[in-house]
Amino acid sequence: MRKLAILAILLAATAVLAGARLPVHGPLPQQRPDIEGSSAPTPDSNAGGTQPPPAAEMPTPEPKPDNQKPETSTPNETATPKTEPAKPMQGPPLPPGKENPQGPTEENKPPAAQTLEEQHLTIEPESDADHAECTAALQALGVVFKDAPRIDDGNGCGIDKPIIVSEALPGIKLKPEATIRCPAALALARWMKESVIPAASAALPERGRITTVNQATSYMCRLRNGAETGKISEHARGNAIDIASFHFEKGEDVAVRSRREDPTLTGAFQRTVSAAGCLYFTTVLDPESDAAHETHFHLDVIERKGNYRYCH
Repeated sequence: MRKLAILAILLAATAVLAGARLPVHGPLPQQRPDIEGSSAPTPDSNAGGTQPPPAAEMPTPEPKPDNQKPETSTPNETATPKTEPAKPMQGPPLPPGKENPQGPTEENKPPAAQTLEEQHLTIEPESDADHAECTAALQALGVVFKDAPRIDDGNGCGIDKPIIVSEALPGIKLKPEATIRCPAALALARWMKESVIPAASAALPERGRITTVNQATSYMCRLRNGAETGKISEHARGNAIDIASFHFEKGEDVAVRSRREDPTLTGAFQRTVSAAGCLYFTTVLDPESDAAHETHFHLDVIERKGNYRYCH
């Protein structure tokens, strides 16, 4: 009897559960009451639930003010604050008439970029006393020369007291005649007497004495190495002379050319006189210096601070 009672209870519970129905829709959330213009949901007669208001009635979010910082950053944004571009530094005002025009000028170009005209150079003056002392030393050595009128080719090219040398030493012609300043002629004569002639006698005695020195350039108005811009050449000031070859009583001329690897006495002669040149000139450039001097010695008497000399 007890078992039958339990079975009857189970059957009754099953019937109750089978008759229960779940609602078709779960509960829908109510719209936020703090948004202006919102409306309460209306019953859906067909589905028994609620519908949202038509799209035209949905509230539109108000745009944020322009100065409001966005809550999140996009990949194109940066955390670095935006700063104003740096303004160029300005120096003191220029005097009237000296304002900077557009583009480079003679004043702000580096010396290496200036033409001879842009450098506004002047001829170096020579004192009468210094010139008289120098020419007296030339006469004592037997140099054949004559004074010439002042040369002024403009742009700093010229010689205040030029001389024309026809013999570097007695019996040794200078071909062609060289127009130079006296200090350059004096250095040439001393180099020839004290170094070139003794070296030739030691290295090439079979050729006899030197009778001619062939020069390639003396005075010439130009920049260094004939460039269009850069420093003025010492040739344009009468301070330089280029020696191309030596003519002897016998045999061929000894031409100045690259002889660094020349194992002969001719090579030894040229290397010796090139090295000795720095005792008399402040600049010596030979064929081993660069391509611009591969056929001659460049010798000049430019004055540098501390009596500095450049010999290569």
